[in-house]
Amino acid sequence: MSPYRWVRALRGISAAAASIALIGGAVAAPAYAGTAPAPGSNPAVSYQDPVDALPPVSRPDTEHCAVTAVDHDFGYTLGGPPYTTTLTPPARCEGPWNKVVLDWSGSVKGRQYDRLAAVFVGGAEVFRTSTAEPDDDGISWHVAKDITEFAPLLKDPQKLQLELGNVVNGTYTGVYHVKLTITYYRADRRHPAATTADRIVPLGNTASTDAPWLSVGKGGSTSTDVTFPRNLTGARLQVYARGGGCDEQWFDAVPSDLAATAPDYLCGGGPYREVQVTVDGRPAGLAQPYPVVYSGGIVPTLWRPIPAIDQFRTEAYDIDLTPFAGELADGRPHAIGITPYGAADTWIVDGSLFLDTDAHASRTSGQVTVNTLTGTPAVKTVQTPREDGSTHVSVSTGRSWKISGYVRTSKGRVTTTVEQEFAYTNTDTVSRTGQQQTMHQRDHGSTTVTTRTGGRTSAQRHAWSYPIDVDMDIPVYGDYNNYDLRAAVTQRRVLIDTSRTGSARVWRTDAVTDDTVDSTGNLARTGGVVTAADGASAEKYRGTTDTGACYSRVLESAHGWITSDQESRCRVADVVREALKG
Repeated sequence: MSPYRWVRALRGISAAAASIALIGGAVAAPAYAGTAPAPGSNPAVSYQDPVDALPPVSRPDTEHCAVTAVDHDFGYTLGGPPYTTTLTPPARCEGPWNKVVLDWSGSVKGRQYDRLAAVFVGGAEVFRTSTAEPDDDGISWHVAKDITEFAPLLKDPQKLQLELGNVVNGTYTGVYHVKLTITYYRADRRHPAATTADRIVPLGNTASTDAPWLSVGKGGSTSTDVTFPRNLTGARLQVYARGGGCDEQWFDAVPSDLAATAPDYLCGGGPYREVQVTVDGRPAGLAQPYPVVYSGGIVPTLWRPIPAIDQFRTEAYDIDLTPFAGELADGRPHAIGITPYGAADTWIVDGSLFLDTDAHASRTSGQVTVNTLTGTPAVKTVQTPREDGSTHVSVSTGRSWKISGYVRTSKGRVTTTVEQEFAYTNTDTVSRTGQQQTMHQRDHGSTTVTTRTGGRTSAQRHAWSYPIDVDMDIPVYGDYNNYDLRAAVTQRRVLIDTSRTGSARVWRTDAVTDDTVDSTGNLARTGGVVTAADGASAEKYRGTTDTGACYSRVLESAHGWITSDQESRCRVADVVREALKG
């Protein structure tokens, strides 16, 4: 069970431990479709290995080599340095590569919290995840991720670090065994070399013996000085950002004055967060964080065996900084900052810059011409007391901004414009004692990047929608061994990537994801003994695979076991149409 979010008292572990219990969404063991749960199944003590409905990572049919980078047991590792080794590409499969895939396999048994973990190569975070919570007999899970975009780092020997802070003592007995494999798929005529950035610059603390990621407290920011190539043409920042402690589930936080009326059950600071990026202190972009629920979050039996979205494979956020490229190429250091705006507790953040350069020019130049992004959003909060003693809280905001800049290259003047608009609402009915919350959050918007070179124009649009509904009740809470937790959670993630070129009016669909997880669960202990435990859930995924094919799969579970697993045919156009309705 995770040390967060049922009640404030469960968050009362040390700040260091709280920041470790984090993150996730993806992959798993085979789904035993149609297998009825055993009589008396109890998802608190016995449940199936995690399984989700996401499409698998494709593997090209080409010569390949696998390297086992990590095969290690993580016992009491909290506060210690990450596991460190050297990752060297195999001589038999030297690049260029069509694809590089990271495979994470984990197993654990006994009693243990979920733990934040990450993999760093050359200081750059290539994978972020959280561990599963075990039963006494033990569980295993597997996650795969395409890390081809990091090929500029992978082509040479690099320091590889795996951070997994774990605690093992008389109560928490679970030791995490992790095996990490990197598979390199060579390019050939049928499988051309992947197109990647020319250079990757990590923003974390690469000089430290600790994990490179950065811990940011309430109101804090990171700042990293970077000297960019003098012939820079493009820059993209990939950001990871996840909250800890009271911000592990920031989306059900309430205004601080209301939280103070029930400090054992409520977190303050309100529910709105955004991940802001600055260049030399100027607003340069932002991302809306996905409302992650971890494998022990709210009620642990909600996520056994179908995990919440983002639980095991965290998706990073991309922020295009190309409008600043002409100014960043002046040979001077520039401060790149990351701020978890609205944070009421510690966040773990990290970033990597993906840089493109001009192969036919030693220097580029340019400037930002338009920037309407402000540093502070206009957030409206209304609290309405009700006759039954409960309080209805309504929080809303939205943004519409544009940043445009140009860079002079060997191909002429290239102008890049980034435009974003989104709307956010969160309503939460909180009982008089704080023991009950019914929360509905809606967050949707789009980011459009338009590039003009001479008379040629192209545009890419990324649209998202992150709805989540949480209905939770804590009838009893005494301590870790005496409590009663009940909840229903529905979360969805819709992502639609489209593009167009020239004077085309129609946007072409490049990729789509429509993923929904709907779960109910309860868990109660009295005197340390489980007295009630059950859960039921379903996941529906429809979208494109990494090869562009349409993929549809529906899972259903009861009492900790998969009861139905169905794949069906689909059409991308139909998926997009349904996704836009939601």
